[in-house]
Amino acid sequence: MQELNTEPRKYQKKIFETCKEKDCLVVLPTGTGKTLIAIMLAIERFKKFPLEKILILAPTRPLIEQHLESFKKNLPENWTDMQLFTGKTSSTKRKKIWQTAEFIFSTPQCIANDLNKNLYNLNDVSLLIVDECHRCLKNYAYNHVAQKYKIQATNKRVLALTASPGSNKETITQVCENLGIKAVEIRTRQSPDVEPYLQELEFEKIEVAFPPEFVEIKVLLQEIYNAKINELKNRKVIFGFASKTMLLKTQAKLMQDIRQRKNINNMLAVSACAQAIKISHAIELLETQTISSFIAYLKDLFQQSAEKKSRGVQKLTTDPRFTKAFSLATTLGQEHPKLQTIKEIVEKQFQKNPNSKIIIFAQFRETVKTISEELNKLSGIKADNFVGQAIKEHSKGGTTGLKQREQKAMIEKFKSGKINVLVATSIAEEGLDIPEVNEVIFYEPIPSAIRKIQRTGRTARLSKGKLKILVTKKTLDEIYHYTAYNKEKQMHTAIDQIKKDFESGEKQNTLL
Repeated sequence: MQELNTEPRKYQKKIFETCKEKDCLVVLPTGTGKTLIAIMLAIERFKKFPLEKILILAPTRPLIEQHLESFKKNLPENWTDMQLFTGKTSSTKRKKIWQTAEFIFSTPQCIANDLNKNLYNLNDVSLLIVDECHRCLKNYAYNHVAQKYKIQATNKRVLALTASPGSNKETITQVCENLGIKAVEIRTRQSPDVEPYLQELEFEKIEVAFPPEFVEIKVLLQEIYNAKINELKNRKVIFGFASKTMLLKTQAKLMQDIRQRKNINNMLAVSACAQAIKISHAIELLETQTISSFIAYLKDLFQQSAEKKSRGVQKLTTDPRFTKAFSLATTLGQEHPKLQTIKEIVEKQFQKNPNSKIIIFAQFRETVKTISEELNKLSGIKADNFVGQAIKEHSKGGTTGLKQREQKAMIEKFKSGKINVLVATSIAEEGLDIPEVNEVIFYEPIPSAIRKIQRTGRTARLSKGKLKILVTKKTLDEIYHYTAYNKEKQMHTAIDQIKKDFESGEKQNTLL
């Protein structure tokens, strides 16, 4: 394509050929050039239907701005009228821009809101590009836009992009149905046509022992948890194994029942359920995070109790086992062994290569803050917290979120080397233009295949990379680690099956 400023790779050309003919789901590892395929298809559709529009959607403002930059970089200057829609652009202005714009870059919420207000319709959109399309489920704005597109557009074509569409066939099929997908193109790091372009990824699972002093605290909390679960079973509201997900579903159902009809059994069960969830969270913090985050959470519960926010919390904090667990934690005089392990890994990497860049992923903000503080005590380490926008009220000294412009500024500092270790929550998983890193470290495993794949894609693109996952032995970490591994295997099996289903359906149609 003469308009392109970048030469596409062989697999990108092959995938593009499929996308030209059919509404396609493209599953490619992070950093292997999904956007270039989108640009190639946008050029092809725009040439074919020069009076129609191309609509490009991504779930966040930084991500859609990144797509706009990629299109500008890869296309000749002023080749087409490209416009960005965000919540900051007034709806009146968006209505006006829509009339003349040719390539529109937007978050799905903007388009969904405008369609609801009938400011314009999608009848003259010849291509809908949906990035991070695994979000196209239930009542998310993507789904709303996709349904309108199916009804309104004359010359329809859909390109759905993701590194990981979901871990089971039902979810992936649902995404495909919602977007009207008719073909699937998938590549992994091991695909013969992708492998030559990627660097070696060295993986290491690092096991850490759970200290006996921590076990003593866990035993006390586990006793409270077991008592609450037994109470819920006796009240006939749960049966069988009580997972955290099951408890949350039970709590929601009980609350709904109570709103319709007050019942003393259900009201007491809601309280027991809430207490079980809180203790379950405390155990997770103790097993997998930092002692400081565990203590902060318990202090928060004591604060809620003092403010008489809920009887359940008051009951919990007056339980002698709870107060003993808190007392033991505050007199421990030691942190979770993972913290020391992280420091050793980081120090070793920087001794080998002082210009290294590392991303450390952690689930909770309190943990992110503690890791950064500890790493900044090391010589030559410039670590900072990279967290999402939501501002979380916590105990005194709790962390607040980064606004999007602050996130962008921090990524620039990371690129330039002013920061060399980014300690991040899930905000750094999806899409953002974070530079190539030498090492990705998971402070804890996560049970989601989607998020694991996105995190891993941050390294081993242009140069060799390492992925290290810390696992505390005999804790939730082990369960989460194997859950993600199995879900990833299930995902590939499911995608292969869906791909075969599309192909066999096509053959049948040809025979008919």
